[in-house]
Amino acid sequence: MTLDTTPPPVAFFGARTDMPLREAAIVLFGAPHGTPYPEFDNRALAGTADVLRAALSGDAGWADHWDFDLGRPFDDGGSLAFLDAGNLKTEPLDGPGNRERISAATASVVAAGAVPIMIGGDDSVPIPFIEALAPLGPLTVVQVDAHIDWRDERRGEKFGFSSTMRRASEMAHVERIVQVGIRGLGSARQEEVQIAETWGAEIVTAREVHRHGVEAALEHIPTGANCLITFDCDALDPSIMKAVVAPTPGGLTYTQAIDLIAGVASKGKLRAFDMIEFIPERDTDGLSAVTAARVLVNAVGAAVTSAR
Repeated sequence: MTLDTTPPPVAFFGARTDMPLREAAIVLFGAPHGTPYPEFDNRALAGTADVLRAALSGDAGWADHWDFDLGRPFDDGGSLAFLDAGNLKTEPLDGPGNRERISAATASVVAAGAVPIMIGGDDSVPIPFIEALAPLGPLTVVQVDAHIDWRDERRGEKFGFSSTMRRASEMAHVERIVQVGIRGLGSARQEEVQIAETWGAEIVTAREVHRHGVEAALEHIPTGANCLITFDCDALDPSIMKAVVAPTPGGLTYTQAIDLIAGVASKGKLRAFDMIEFIPERDTDGLSAVTAARVLVNAVGAAVTSAR
C-alpha cells in the first residue's frame, strides 16, 4: 500500500521517508491544492508543506532531545513510527480531482491503521479529508479557526473554503462540531450562524478562550471521543502568525493552541489533524513558519499520547 505522492525535499522534523505505510503509526502528507473559487488563485499555497518542513530542518537531529512543550522527547530512541509521505499530486484548478486525491490518500492511511496529518492548502482541503475519516466511526470535529465556514455555496462553488463546516455537518459520521477561536469578520452572515447553532455546533470565540482558558472548548469534547482537529493558521493572533489570508486581531496564543491540542488528545482520541491556510510569501522573516511547524510537532506528539 503506497500513496501517490512526490517525495519531500526534506522530511518533516523527526519523520522518515523510507518507512512502508503499513509500518507507520503517523503519516504526514501535503495537499497543496483543494477546490478553488472562480478567479481565486490558490497557487500561493503550493509550497506550504515544504516551507513548514524546512522551518525545523536545523533541529531535525534533535528529535530525541527533551521537548518542554510535550514534557518528553518527541522521538525517544527512534521509537516513533512517523512517515513523511511527501506531497499529493494536486493541480491548482482541478477541484474534483484534488478532492479525489485527498480522499484516497486519507483513506489509505486510515486503512493502514495510522493517524493522518495533512498540511494544506486552503480551507477547502479538509472537506475530502473529513469525508475519508468515516471508517473511524462517529467523529468530533474540532475546528480551530477565526471563521465558522458555514456557507452553503460561494461564487457558485459548494466545496470551497467558506463551506468546510457546512459540508462536514452533512456527513453521517460527523456527530459533533466544536469551533474554537472564532472572531472578527468572515463570510458568515446571520443566517449561517443560525444554521450552525441549529445544527448543534458549539461556537467558542477567541474572547471566551482568553477569558476562561482552553477549558471553554474542552468542556464540549466527550471523554473518549474520536477527534479530528482542523487547524487554520488564522486562528493564531497575527502578532505571531502573519502568513495568512485574513489576519484578525484577538487570536489565540501559541500556548493556548498547543494546550488545546494536548487537551483534545487527553480527553478524547486524536485520530487525525490538518493544518491549512499558511501563505509562505507573507512570512517575511520565517518566524510564522517556525510557529506553525511547532504546532505540527505538538499535534504529532499529542497523537502519540492519545494512542497510548
